[in-house]
Amino acid sequence: MIPYRDTVPLRYTPWMTWTLIAINFAVFIFNELQDPPALRTFQYLHGLVAARYVYPEWAAASGFPANDYTPFITSIFMHGSWLHVIMNMWLLWIFGDNIEDRMGSIRFLVFYLVCGVIAGLAHLYTNPDSVTPALGASGAIAGVMGAYYFLFPFARIVIWVLFLPLFVEVPAIAFLGLWVLVQLYRVTTGVHAPSEGANDVAWFGHLGGFVAGMALYRLFLLKARNEPD
Repeated sequence: MIPYRDTVPLRYTPWMTWTLIAINFAVFIFNELQDPPALRTFQYLHGLVAARYVYPEWAAASGFPANDYTPFITSIFMHGSWLHVIMNMWLLWIFGDNIEDRMGSIRFLVFYLVCGVIAGLAHLYTNPDSVTPALGASGAIAGVMGAYYFLFPFARIVIWVLFLPLFVEVPAIAFLGLWVLVQLYRVTTGVHAPSEGANDVAWFGHLGGFVAGMALYRLFLLKARNEPD
Protein backbone atom coordinates (compact mmCIF):
# COMPACT_ATOMS: atom_id res chain seq x y z
CA MET A 1 0.00 0.00 0.00
CA ILE A 2 1.24 3.47 -0.91
CA PRO A 3 -0.04 6.76 0.56
CA TYR A 4 -1.62 8.80 -2.22
CA ARG A 5 -2.60 12.05 -0.47
CA ASP A 6 -4.05 13.44 2.73
CA THR A 7 -7.28 15.34 3.30
CA VAL A 8 -6.01 18.38 5.24
CA PRO A 9 -6.60 21.61 3.29
CA LEU A 10 -3.82 24.19 3.06
CA ARG A 11 -4.12 27.83 4.02
CA TYR A 12 -0.75 28.97 2.68
CA THR A 13 1.42 28.07 -0.32
CA PRO A 14 4.11 25.54 0.78
CA TRP A 15 7.05 27.28 -0.89
CA MET A 16 9.70 25.63 1.26
CA THR A 17 8.33 22.13 0.75
CA TRP A 18 8.41 22.67 -3.01
CA THR A 19 11.94 24.09 -2.78
CA LEU A 20 13.23 21.13 -0.77
CA ILE A 21 11.72 18.71 -3.28
CA ALA A 22 13.33 20.59 -6.17
CA ILE A 23 16.75 20.65 -4.46
CA ASN A 24 16.62 16.93 -3.74
CA PHE A 25 15.81 16.09 -7.35
CA ALA A 26 18.47 18.51 -8.62
CA VAL A 27 21.16 16.92 -6.43
CA PHE A 28 20.10 13.44 -7.50
CA ILE A 29 20.22 14.34 -11.22
CA PHE A 30 23.64 15.96 -10.69
CA ASN A 31 24.87 12.70 -9.16
CA GLU A 32 23.36 10.63 -11.96
CA LEU A 33 25.38 12.62 -14.50
CA GLN A 34 28.68 11.74 -12.82
CA ASP A 35 30.78 8.74 -13.80
CA PRO A 36 30.76 5.86 -11.24
CA PRO A 37 34.16 6.61 -9.60
CA ALA A 38 33.29 10.30 -9.15
CA LEU A 39 29.85 9.41 -7.81
CA ARG A 40 31.33 6.96 -5.30
CA THR A 41 33.78 9.60 -4.08
CA PHE A 42 31.01 12.20 -3.82
CA GLN A 43 28.80 9.85 -1.81
CA TYR A 44 31.58 8.93 0.60
CA LEU A 45 32.66 12.54 1.15
CA HIS A 46 29.17 14.02 1.51
CA GLY A 47 27.14 11.03 2.71
CA LEU A 48 27.12 10.13 6.40
CA VAL A 49 29.85 7.54 7.00
CA ALA A 50 29.57 6.84 10.73
CA ALA A 51 33.03 5.31 11.18
CA ARG A 52 34.80 8.49 10.05
CA TYR A 53 33.67 10.20 13.27
CA VAL A 54 34.28 7.22 15.56
CA TYR A 55 37.70 6.23 14.16
CA PRO A 56 39.51 9.45 13.19
CA GLU A 57 42.77 7.63 12.43
CA TRP A 58 41.01 5.38 9.93
CA ALA A 59 39.20 8.39 8.48
CA ALA A 60 42.46 10.30 7.99
CA ALA A 61 44.11 7.28 6.35
CA SER A 62 41.08 6.88 4.05
CA GLY A 63 41.23 10.50 2.89
CA PHE A 64 38.31 11.99 4.79
CA PRO A 65 38.79 15.69 5.68
CA ALA A 66 39.34 16.26 9.39
CA ASN A 67 36.66 17.99 11.49
CA ASP A 68 34.14 18.06 8.65
CA TYR A 69 30.62 17.70 9.98
CA THR A 70 28.81 18.97 6.89
CA PRO A 71 27.69 15.42 5.92
CA PHE A 72 25.10 15.60 8.70
CA ILE A 73 23.40 18.19 6.43
CA THR A 74 24.52 17.24 2.93
CA SER A 75 23.54 13.59 3.33
CA ILE A 76 19.92 14.73 3.84
CA PHE A 77 19.85 15.89 0.20
CA MET A 78 21.41 12.78 -1.35
CA HIS A 79 19.70 9.59 -2.52
CA GLY A 80 20.88 6.28 -3.86
CA SER A 81 18.31 5.56 -6.58
CA TRP A 82 15.34 6.97 -8.46
CA LEU A 83 12.95 4.91 -6.33
CA HIS A 84 14.61 6.21 -3.16
CA VAL A 85 14.31 9.89 -4.06
CA ILE A 86 10.80 9.56 -5.53
CA MET A 87 9.40 7.78 -2.47
CA ASN A 88 11.01 10.22 -0.05
CA MET A 89 9.85 13.27 -1.98
CA TRP A 90 6.35 11.80 -2.27
CA LEU A 91 6.15 11.51 1.52
CA LEU A 92 7.50 15.04 1.90
CA TRP A 93 4.84 16.24 -0.55
CA ILE A 94 2.06 14.57 1.44
CA PHE A 95 3.11 15.52 4.97
CA GLY A 96 5.47 18.48 4.62
CA ASP A 97 3.06 21.06 3.24
CA ASN A 98 0.71 20.80 6.23
CA ILE A 99 3.54 21.12 8.74
CA GLU A 100 4.95 24.11 6.85
CA ASP A 101 1.41 25.53 6.96
CA ARG A 102 1.63 25.61 10.76
CA MET A 103 5.29 26.66 11.07
CA GLY A 104 5.92 29.04 8.20
CA SER A 105 8.63 28.45 5.61
CA ILE A 106 11.77 29.41 7.54
CA ARG A 107 10.81 27.66 10.78
CA PHE A 108 9.84 24.60 8.80
CA LEU A 109 13.24 24.52 7.09
CA VAL A 110 15.06 24.75 10.42
CA PHE A 111 12.81 22.06 11.92
CA TYR A 112 13.40 19.79 8.91
CA LEU A 113 17.18 20.14 9.13
CA VAL A 114 17.27 19.72 12.90
CA CYS A 115 15.30 16.48 12.63
CA GLY A 116 17.62 15.32 9.86
CA VAL A 117 20.72 16.00 11.97
CA ILE A 118 19.25 14.21 14.99
CA ALA A 119 18.39 11.26 12.74
CA GLY A 120 22.02 11.24 11.58
CA LEU A 121 23.25 11.25 15.18
CA ALA A 122 20.93 8.33 15.99
CA HIS A 123 22.40 6.42 13.06
CA LEU A 124 25.94 7.27 14.16
CA TYR A 125 25.28 6.13 17.72
CA THR A 126 23.67 2.82 16.71
CA ASN A 127 25.99 2.00 13.78
CA PRO A 128 29.40 3.35 14.85
CA ASP A 129 31.36 0.81 12.78
CA SER A 130 29.56 1.50 9.51
CA VAL A 131 31.91 2.40 6.65
CA THR A 132 29.18 2.84 4.04
CA PRO A 133 27.45 6.17 3.42
CA ALA A 134 23.94 6.69 4.75
CA LEU A 135 22.02 8.84 2.27
CA GLY A 136 18.58 10.33 2.08
CA ALA A 137 15.99 12.66 3.54
CA SER A 138 14.20 9.85 5.37
CA GLY A 139 15.25 10.99 8.85
CA ALA A 140 14.20 14.59 8.25
CA ILE A 141 10.91 13.47 6.69
CA ALA A 142 10.38 11.14 9.66
CA GLY A 143 10.59 14.24 11.84
CA VAL A 144 7.89 15.88 9.72
CA MET A 145 5.76 12.76 10.12
CA GLY A 146 6.32 12.88 13.89
CA ALA A 147 4.96 16.42 13.96
CA TYR A 148 2.04 15.39 11.74
CA TYR A 149 1.25 12.55 14.19
CA PHE A 150 0.38 15.12 16.88
CA LEU A 151 -0.92 18.01 14.79
CA PHE A 152 -3.26 16.01 12.52
CA PRO A 153 -3.84 12.62 14.19
CA PHE A 154 -7.35 12.21 12.80
CA ALA A 155 -6.67 13.48 9.29
CA ARG A 156 -7.38 10.91 6.62
CA ILE A 157 -4.57 9.43 4.54
CA VAL A 158 -5.74 8.10 1.19
CA ILE A 159 -3.97 4.80 0.52
CA TRP A 160 -3.58 3.22 -2.90
CA VAL A 161 -3.75 -0.56 -2.79
CA LEU A 162 -1.04 -1.72 -5.18
CA PHE A 163 -2.05 -3.41 -8.44
CA LEU A 164 -5.71 -2.61 -7.79
CA PRO A 165 -7.80 0.46 -8.71
CA LEU A 166 -8.64 0.74 -5.03
CA PHE A 167 -8.18 3.74 -2.75
CA VAL A 168 -9.03 3.64 0.95
CA GLU A 169 -8.87 6.26 3.70
CA VAL A 170 -7.22 5.54 7.04
CA PRO A 171 -6.61 7.84 10.02
CA ALA A 172 -3.17 9.43 10.01
CA ILE A 173 -2.54 8.11 13.51
CA ALA A 174 -3.04 4.55 12.22
CA PHE A 175 -0.88 4.99 9.12
CA LEU A 176 1.97 6.63 11.03
CA GLY A 177 1.68 4.14 13.88
CA LEU A 178 2.06 1.30 11.39
CA TRP A 179 5.07 3.07 9.87
CA VAL A 180 6.73 3.20 13.30
CA LEU A 181 6.01 -0.49 13.86
CA VAL A 182 7.72 -1.33 10.57
CA GLN A 183 10.83 0.60 11.62
CA LEU A 184 10.83 -1.16 15.01
CA TYR A 185 10.51 -4.53 13.28
CA ARG A 186 13.51 -3.71 11.11
CA VAL A 187 15.77 -2.76 14.00
CA THR A 188 14.70 -5.58 16.32
CA THR A 189 15.12 -8.32 13.72
CA GLY A 190 18.59 -7.23 12.65
CA VAL A 191 17.47 -6.21 9.16
CA HIS A 192 19.08 -2.83 9.81
CA ALA A 193 22.59 -4.28 9.67
CA PRO A 194 24.46 -2.64 6.76
CA SER A 195 25.80 -4.75 3.93
CA GLU A 196 29.27 -4.14 2.56
CA GLY A 197 29.34 -2.02 -0.56
CA ALA A 198 25.79 -0.73 -0.25
CA ASN A 199 24.39 2.48 1.18
CA ASP A 200 23.16 2.07 4.73
CA VAL A 201 19.43 2.05 5.44
CA ALA A 202 19.37 4.02 8.67
CA TRP A 203 16.38 2.43 10.41
CA PHE A 204 17.46 3.82 13.78
CA GLY A 205 17.86 7.17 12.08
CA HIS A 206 14.25 7.00 10.91
CA LEU A 207 13.09 6.39 14.48
CA GLY A 208 15.40 9.11 15.81
CA GLY A 209 13.98 11.62 13.35
CA PHE A 210 10.40 10.65 14.19
CA VAL A 211 10.99 11.02 17.94
CA ALA A 212 12.76 14.35 17.35
CA GLY A 213 9.77 15.59 15.36
CA MET A 214 7.33 14.60 18.09
CA ALA A 215 9.48 16.18 20.81
CA LEU A 216 10.40 19.45 19.08
CA TYR A 217 7.54 20.44 16.80
CA ARG A 218 5.88 22.75 19.35
CA LEU A 219 9.02 24.90 19.47
CA PHE A 220 8.63 25.74 15.78
CA LEU A 221 4.90 26.43 15.51
CA LEU A 222 4.07 29.95 14.36
CA LYS A 223 1.54 31.34 16.83
CA ALA A 224 -0.34 33.37 14.22
CA ARG A 225 -0.91 30.21 12.18
CA ASN A 226 -2.14 28.10 15.09
CA GLU A 227 -4.89 30.31 16.49
CA PRO A 228 -8.39 28.79 16.37
CA ASP A 229 -10.33 29.86 13.28
